[in-house]
Amino acid sequence: FLSNPTCIEQQVSLSGKRKTLKNFRSVLFSQTVYLLSVWCKMSGNGNIDEGFYSRQLYVLGHEAMHRMGTASVLIAGMRGLGVEIAKNVILSGVKSVTVQDEGQTAWADLSSQFFLKESHLGQNRAACSLQQLSALNPHVQVSAHPGPLNEDLILKFQVVVLTDSSLDDQRRFGDLCHSRGIKFIVADTKGLCGQLFCDFGKEFEVLDQDGEMPVSVMIQHVSKDNPGVVVCTDDQKHGLTDGSKVVFSEVQGMTELNNIGPVEIKFLSSYSFSICDTSAFNEYKRGGVATEVKQSCLIHFKPLTEALQDQDLLKMNDFGKIARHKTLHLAFQALHSFVKKEQQLPRSWSQSDADSLLAIVRELNKVTQLENLDEAAVQTLSYTAQGDLAPMNAFIGGLAAQEVIKACSGKFTPLQQWLYFDALECLPEEEDRPILLIYQIIHILPNKQYDGQIAVFGSAFQEKLERQKYFLVGAGAIGCELLKNFALIGLGAGENGHITVTDMDFIERSNLNRQFLFRSQDIGKPKSEVAAKAVCEMNPRMKITAHQNRLDPDSEGVYDYNFFMGLNGVAAALDTVEARVYLDRRCVQHLKPLLEGGTLGTKGHTLAVVPHLTESYEDGKSSFSDAIPLCTLRNFPHRIEHTLQWARDQFEGLFKQTPENVNLFLRDSAFVERTLSHGDAEALEILGGVWNSLEGMAAGGQRPSSWEDCVNWARLKWETVYNNDIRQLLHCFPPDEVTSTGLPFWSGSKRCPHPLTFDPNNVTHMEYVVAAANLYGHIYGISGTRDLTAIRNILEQVHVPPFTPKSTVKIHVTDEEMEEDKERGSDDAARLEDLKVKLAASFPKSSTQLYPIDFEKDDDSNFHMDYIVAASNLRAENYDIPAADRHQSKRIAGKIIPAIATTTAAVAGLMCLELLKLVQGHQKITSYRTAYFNLAVQYFVLSLPSRPQDFEVSNSSIHPQPICIKGCSDDRGSCDFPCSSEVPDRPSFSHVKTPVLSQLLPVNLVMFGHTSGFFFCHQIMLG
Repeated sequence: FLSNPTCIEQQVSLSGKRKTLKNFRSVLFSQTVYLLSVWCKMSGNGNIDEGFYSRQLYVLGHEAMHRMGTASVLIAGMRGLGVEIAKNVILSGVKSVTVQDEGQTAWADLSSQFFLKESHLGQNRAACSLQQLSALNPHVQVSAHPGPLNEDLILKFQVVVLTDSSLDDQRRFGDLCHSRGIKFIVADTKGLCGQLFCDFGKEFEVLDQDGEMPVSVMIQHVSKDNPGVVVCTDDQKHGLTDGSKVVFSEVQGMTELNNIGPVEIKFLSSYSFSICDTSAFNEYKRGGVATEVKQSCLIHFKPLTEALQDQDLLKMNDFGKIARHKTLHLAFQALHSFVKKEQQLPRSWSQSDADSLLAIVRELNKVTQLENLDEAAVQTLSYTAQGDLAPMNAFIGGLAAQEVIKACSGKFTPLQQWLYFDALECLPEEEDRPILLIYQIIHILPNKQYDGQIAVFGSAFQEKLERQKYFLVGAGAIGCELLKNFALIGLGAGENGHITVTDMDFIERSNLNRQFLFRSQDIGKPKSEVAAKAVCEMNPRMKITAHQNRLDPDSEGVYDYNFFMGLNGVAAALDTVEARVYLDRRCVQHLKPLLEGGTLGTKGHTLAVVPHLTESYEDGKSSFSDAIPLCTLRNFPHRIEHTLQWARDQFEGLFKQTPENVNLFLRDSAFVERTLSHGDAEALEILGGVWNSLEGMAAGGQRPSSWEDCVNWARLKWETVYNNDIRQLLHCFPPDEVTSTGLPFWSGSKRCPHPLTFDPNNVTHMEYVVAAANLYGHIYGISGTRDLTAIRNILEQVHVPPFTPKSTVKIHVTDEEMEEDKERGSDDAARLEDLKVKLAASFPKSSTQLYPIDFEKDDDSNFHMDYIVAASNLRAENYDIPAADRHQSKRIAGKIIPAIATTTAAVAGLMCLELLKLVQGHQKITSYRTAYFNLAVQYFVLSLPSRPQDFEVSNSSIHPQPICIKGCSDDRGSCDFPCSSEVPDRPSFSHVKTPVLSQLLPVNLVMFGHTSGFFFCHQIMLG
């Protein structure tokens, strides 16, 4: 980095204030924990490093990770695809990985092998990659084997992966692995086509077919019938399928269900299913939970030699290409025959070589008898087979590495057994594809870093890639993978090209498992800066500006009209829907293409938004909300998610929002009047919290003056929420309460609670008090302790006042009822006036400020998760809801998105394939693909994007029209319209007289427009 200081331009961040002493302490702590974990690993401690594997554990689970920790994997071939697979497998956490390659680094390797540099030319690929691969994961032993691949080597491993291999080697080693019970995987990419094959032996046990959490549903009713019909509550679909098995618990009346083993169900509807004969059982009364029992299964594989002849083993992923992928099964075999005969791949864009390959395919088809042979695909495969493309390797490499994980862990359903994928749409559209010209230009490759790409697209397209100006928002997992691909394909690496990346976050230890550009020494540093530095080392020609700004209205001074109009496109690597929608709106506003992608565990999604050609991200986004009703959280929880969200709300209210309100009151004289404008109920809660926090305990408030006061507060808070509040609820709604229709009130999703009695010898009870007392002390600057003996001694002196439920208390059953009472008003005015007087008279503005706490889930020393887990599980005990362990609680309460490197790599690969189409300037919607996939079950849907909607304005239909994205430009940016004119100045809309405009025009709208028709279309798409 220091040797190339012009590579990265650093800009003052809008979030620069985050670089504080607190952040430094966090960095120091994280580094210490990291080094200790590595030491433990080296010392033989077999425990999983939960800090490092945090997000992946939510995908695989502890048992699968333990099984992976015993597996040794051989990956043969260290070109672009091989290193991609190795990177993902090493990050996943197997015991050891050996990379094998006899070959020497060549220019063509540099277009996709991200750990090789020009200085490695002529040296062994495996040996040159070893240091970088070893640095990815300190828990995995990585070694290089620069010698030949032979039987003795293969027999040392549980999983063998072949890349860049001959069909003869695939047959020979495949038969050996099948006979010896070694899992065998073949992965290959040739230009814009890819191939994947799996053979996990004669019999392979899948312990968990999909990796989903077992379904658990509340029961509304069970019929006495043959078969019995179970009706679930209507707050969520049961999600079960035919053949699923469930066990029952907590069923009242028909108690026989609680004592029988797993029962097979038959799907009837989204809210009902049938089970066994229940006609002889007792009548159902109320309650009950049906919980899915996950089932293992056995899968049988054919060896590669046999599987070559079985077209039924092809797994389809793009159902518009069924004939093409069946043809590719023959074409890849033919390609091996061609290479065996000619000792080289077909020459780039050579018609004679394409004809030869097609002849071999036709010969093979005499046996296979395909009715629809896609001869054009065969020829295109021949034209581009010398290509080695980073995005293709990223996608196939992600899939192949996921199959390695399945082979090692027994988790998820493996591929059975062939998969073919192509992205031939990335080539110029037919009318723009002068094959002979391309052949003449690139027949002799120029020995450059991008040779593997030029072999497919030609030098002119490479130069166009290098001129691109792109904006990447997010430098996390997907962002790192995108930057890697950008560097390898040379996006923005030319004289006039540029990449801007922004991410406001700093690197944490949990990032290292999937954000592969970061290392332990980077913890605490800005993600965008470290990522930019890393890809500049991959490709020193890259020109990157790293920002640390959040993309929101506050940063529109930086990312303004001029900034967006100077871009060719935008890539989103964001982790919230809100941020995606905001970025989508900015792209629509400025008519810029957007690449969008996201992951959730093994699930991935990609989308290309092309102005006036496809719908935008926001248009296609579901409006579904998973918000939990307030009344459910407050009084009627029935799932652990409810109790965890309640605990988070308690944390935010007690330790963050109330201290912040106190500080606002102390420094802002208008705080009280502003709070009163929010309504009596909310004002009473806020101002009451402020008064209690400032008034000492001796005077009836809750301000502590000592550690003993903090413990006293925690004990009384425990009594309030786990005993008194539950007794009040049961007083308002007794266990035998019935509704106006005569049905039991406590039925369906309403679980009848019971109060708890504090026990200082109960671990969970004490965990709550310890965490709550320490957190409460923190906001007042009072030091606490974890000494249980000392805390128990303090608890013996705490006086817990008696509690009697009140008949005047009203508890709302629904959110609607709560809102109606708010609108109706209350008798809070007098209490509010009293609070105003107390606050004005009692507390000078010089009172000591409090220290609000921001929730941080990944620091196990700060009491945050201690409080959340204890608070949630105690409430779960109130309502007889099964408790959650710390790991599960952290995922739910911390809103952690499960993540794994394999899915991230695959998503980034697909996004960059769409990027190539955008740079080509494709105008046909049939050229683009929207992708949904789930690597756990080999589910793929690649479909055409949806078109933008049509609207009628002023009694005339407005149809979005394709625009020019081919690069007409001047010094202000690119022209985005179907014309060849120069870029227009900012338009004036004063001439437009249609009345609807005043309702549609946003205040800050800026756009290019030649006609009012285009303007109308663009504007309506915004809303």
